[in-house]
Amino acid sequence: MSIAATTILLADDHTIVRQGLAKVLEAEPGFQIAGEAKDGREAIGMVEQTRPDIVIMDIAMPLLNGVEATRQIKKVNPATKVIILSMHSQRRFISELLSLGASGYLIKDSSGTDVVLAIKAALKGDTYLSPSISRQVIEDYVSLKRPRSSREELYGQLSNREREVFQMIAEGRSTREIADVLCISASTVKTHRSNIMEKLQMESVFQLVHFAFELGLVEVQS
Repeated sequence: MSIAATTILLADDHTIVRQGLAKVLEAEPGFQIAGEAKDGREAIGMVEQTRPDIVIMDIAMPLLNGVEATRQIKKVNPATKVIILSMHSQRRFISELLSLGASGYLIKDSSGTDVVLAIKAALKGDTYLSPSISRQVIEDYVSLKRPRSSREELYGQLSNREREVFQMIAEGRSTREIADVLCISASTVKTHRSNIMEKLQMESVFQLVHFAFELGLVEVQS
């Protein structure tokens, strides 16, 4: 009797990253690529369709970042394990991602062996972190949780929907575009935008965009 392959969904807005990961993982016995998603919203839809065992996901993706995508994926299919593979150690999001149920956090300079080990750890119900991430988690624990800046605390007050709108505004999307993506009215988007600006204590969209870059939720497009 053959053992079912471990199905893996790759979510990253860079095609070359997805292709590289796919090549590494397909060479591993028992691993099967279930699909590829170029943004967090597409990843959620593919999880609903394919119910993969593992999702390997970047944080900074268009339309919906990896943090909010992880939140929704764990609601859609709690059995799916999420492993974050990010360019940077987004310290401000590590504890949140772990509390959401993420099974690992790797930096993109990790080796293919590290990715395989993270997947195997996740399948066993364990958590796998890059060494630098492990040190940060320990430091935060020892210091009884590193205090966040006042701005990060303000961001933490945004609702899940406000975070979605916040990201798309920062990406330069119009009110109509945001309304169409979220299936809500333009007036509702404007209300969310007003609430976001008030909660973040910002006076302009420029400030909001700059803050999104600081958080690492939006990348500078070349």
